[in-house]
Formats: sequence, C-alpha cells, structure tokens
Amino acid sequence: MIGQKYNNNLQYLLIVVAGALLFLPFLGNVALFDWDEVNFAEIAREMIVTGDYLNVQINYQPFWEKPPLFIWMQALSMKLFGINEFAARFPNAICGITTLLVIFAIGKKIHNEKMGLTWVLVYAGSILPFFYFKSGIIDPWFNLFIFLGIYFATISIDRSRVQLLSGASIGLAILTKGPVALLIFGLVAIVFLFSFILTNIKKSTTSQNQISKFPNFQIISKSLSLFAIGLLLTGGSWFLIMIANGHLDVVIDFIVYQVRLFSTKDAGHGGFPGYHVVILMLGVFPASAFLFGGLKAGPEENFLQKNWRRVMIILLAVVVVLFEIVQTKIVHYSSLAYFPLTYLATLALYRTGLSEKPFSRSSRIILWTLAILWMTVIAGFTLVGLNKVWLMNSGLIKDPFAVANLAADIRWTGFETLVALALIPGIAGFFILKKPFHKMIALFSASLVFTFLTMTIFTGKIEGYVQRAPIEFYKKHSGEDCYINTLGFKSYAHLFYGKKMPQDNPLSYDKEWLLNGKIDKNAYFVYKITKKEEYSRLYPQLNVLYEKNGFIFAARYPD
Repeated sequence: MIGQKYNNNLQYLLIVVAGALLFLPFLGNVALFDWDEVNFAEIAREMIVTGDYLNVQINYQPFWEKPPLFIWMQALSMKLFGINEFAARFPNAICGITTLLVIFAIGKKIHNEKMGLTWVLVYAGSILPFFYFKSGIIDPWFNLFIFLGIYFATISIDRSRVQLLSGASIGLAILTKGPVALLIFGLVAIVFLFSFILTNIKKSTTSQNQISKFPNFQIISKSLSLFAIGLLLTGGSWFLIMIANGHLDVVIDFIVYQVRLFSTKDAGHGGFPGYHVVILMLGVFPASAFLFGGLKAGPEENFLQKNWRRVMIILLAVVVVLFEIVQTKIVHYSSLAYFPLTYLATLALYRTGLSEKPFSRSSRIILWTLAILWMTVIAGFTLVGLNKVWLMNSGLIKDPFAVANLAADIRWTGFETLVALALIPGIAGFFILKKPFHKMIALFSASLVFTFLTMTIFTGKIEGYVQRAPIEFYKKHSGEDCYINTLGFKSYAHLFYGKKMPQDNPLSYDKEWLLNGKIDKNAYFVYKITKKEEYSRLYPQLNVLYEKNGFIFAARYPD
C-alpha cells in the first residue's frame, strides 16, 4: 500500500517536473502579441497601478468584454515577477502543468495508469495544445474549467460533492471568460441526454434487459440544484458584487458584447466555412491523425468508459459546430476541442497498442499529409526570410504594409530549416518500429521537440516582422510625460509598453482632442503606411518623425 502510494506520488511529481521544463523556459523572450496577449496584460497592469482589483479596465476606462479571474492571476503573477512578458504568461504555464496532471488523473480513473500517461504524451506532444500554454491568452484556464465541469458532471450521479464541483468549475469558467461556458456545458448535457434516451429506445426493441437505468426526477432535480449552488457561488459572485456596487450597466454591456460575438465578425476576424475543422486537423498534429479511430465503441468498454467516450464525441462536435456558427473566427476559439480530440486519439492509439494490430491506412495517410504540410510551412518561412528582398521587389505581394513588414531587420541563416527535420525521426520511428507503443512514443516525442524548437526559433522572428517597430517606439517614450496613441488600427501595445498612467485631464482620452485640441504635452501617433496619404491630408499638423517596417511614427507638439 505504501509502495503504491509512493509510486503514484512519483508519477505526479514527474509530470510536474516535465511540465515545468516544457512550459516555463523562454516565456519572456518575445514581446506580447497584440491584441489578446497585450490586452489582458494591460488590464492586469492597470489593476496594479490603480489598486482597483474589482473593476476591469482598459486605458483606465470600464472594459466589459471579460470578467476578472484570469486578470487576477496575471496581476498576482506581476506582483511576484514584475510587470513583464514572463509574468503575463506564467499563469498559463501553471495551467499547462495542471492540465497534464488533470488528464493523467482522469485517464487513470476511467481506464488505467498507462492510458493516463499516454494521454499526457499525446496532449503535450501536439502542436497547438503545447503552444497555448506558453501564451498569455485567457483560453487555457477557461477550457480547463469547462472540461473539469463536464468531467465532474459525467461521474456525479448520486454524488453530491461532485455535483457541486461541476457547478463550481463551470462558474469559474464563467468568471474567466464569460457565459459561453454555461452554453457549451448545457449543449453537451442536452445532446448527451438525447443520445442516452435514443440509445435506450433502440435497445428496447431488442432486449429489455440491456436498457440502462435513467435517473429519476428526484435525483435530477437534486443534481441540478447542487450544480446551481456551485455555479452561483463562483460564477455569479463577481457579477453580484458588481451590481451591488452600482455597476449594473457594466454587467449589461458585458452580456450584450457576448451576444454580439455570435452575430458579427469581431474587428475583421472572419473565416471560411470549415475554418475550425482545418485548424484542429492541422494544429492538433499529430493527434488529429488518429482521431477517427477513437470514435468507435470498443468491446472492452465498461459503462463509465462508454459514457465518457460519448461525452468527448459530443463535446468535440458542439465546439466545432458552435464556433463555425459564430461569425468571429479566431484560432483559439475552438481550443476547448483539444481535450476531446486528444482523448479520442489516445483511445485509438491505446487500443492499437493493446491489440498490437497495424494502424489504419487512413491514419497513416493523414499523418504523412500533415507532417509534410508542417515541414513545408517551416521550410517556406525560412525561404521567405532568406529571399525577402527578392519577394519584396517581385510584385507577388499586393499589400504594401505586408511588403514593408518584410523590411524588418531579422537575421536568417538557413539553418532554421533544420527544425523541420525534427519530425523525421518521429515519422520514421512510427513506420519502422514494430511495437505500437514504441511507434507512439517516437512520434509524439519528436513532435514535442519540433513544437518546442519552432516556438523558440520562429516566434521571435514573426514578432519582429509584425510589431517590433511600434513596440520599440512605445518603450522609447514610456518614461516621457506624453500621450501615445494609434490611428486607424486597434492596439493595446501602446498602453502596456508605453506604461500609460491615469490622466488628470479627461480630454486626453479623446483622440480627436489629441489631434486637434489645445494639448498640454507632446502627443505621439502610430499608423500604417497604407494611411500615409490620407492622414497627411487630414492631419497636416502631425510631424512625421520616421517610417519603419510599415509603420509611420508622428508627433504633435503643444502650441
């Protein structure tokens, strides 16, 4: 008994150490990306500056798009590590470690220890799941809370404490990002119940003894009540406090914004039909190659395993369909699907490992196709970097802003293509090794190395092209008593990297006053070269300081 407990603790400790080695290094090496990363970090910075940890603000104005839980995590991190990139991303590194522990524990409970460890390897070794734990966006914690809520609900029949935990988890998800958490949970629950009923109707036509017992009304009402209590204690707390403090308008604006996301494209983030299917298949490589093998029922499944597989299929379908309907198309909107996708892939891999049968032809074809695509992407990035002068003069790129971005002084050696080669040992091992579990370890270990190297080498170069010039400008003027703003494009970077403080003059928040009013100190503006002629005509009072990498930097001085 003692030896078993020691072994269990050692497994969890090893996962913590592995997660820390994967997710903590190089967190602060690259500037935060506009919008999302900078947006949340700036809200946390303003909480620290003002000492107001109840109200969510951006540019010291009420911000109703997000609730505060993740922002509190970032603010605490900034208190520990300072206001910087590492602190902004640190909460998600912790989320990554926590997520690996959670999926190991769930995999172990529903199946066994080997299944749990396999799921950890598949999740950590897939590209986008790994990537998001080294970011400063809100979704990793949001997804984890929803996933826990669904898991607790799946195992909660006649277990009061677990029903409370399910509601509390969904409440924490609401407090992290918003009520879409309850929508997703509700859709999964409704679809599961319908599928449960339909399955039993079908069974009743064959054998009455096979019908699963459906919980009676008393049990369901008790479960819903306990779930609601957990939900209100967590998810409802901040909203009730806001209303009690006279901020009902902020709560209403928050709800209106959530509705708008479903009906409009947010700031140009549209997409094509099937956008999230493509993102998940390509982004959750190599797990996505084995997804379809986990959809089928297995003869060895017990009641809990069957229900959990069904819940995972439903969750995957709900996320994909829901966010295909949503007009705003952003990569991380479907990131909750990483949990069911990797579980179903792990299930397929685990079954194949136990049976020692060959992997299906379709899985091998998808694996080859996706691997070639990723290696081509890496080689393509490198070729663009090495031949940027030719590309800029070729006329192939019609957007002058993109052409000017390429002029950034980013060093390429050609050795970057070697990152693509990191996949080759894994693919070779998958096709050469005999044992299925050996194939799996080779493939996902190589993918993990590939993802780590890709992020370490390429992320900084991409950031250098798309935003380094303005961020350098903001940092340069961060210690000056001045105004800094953008024209013609949305950004939060000038607030965070310009270290904006609360302004005594209320007019300073009015961009029109900064452009045409009687300003009391220097006002700096950043805009894209695509607006050069228009803004030269509209704002002749602006003095152009210089142009760099597609951005124009201008100033207006007091009379």
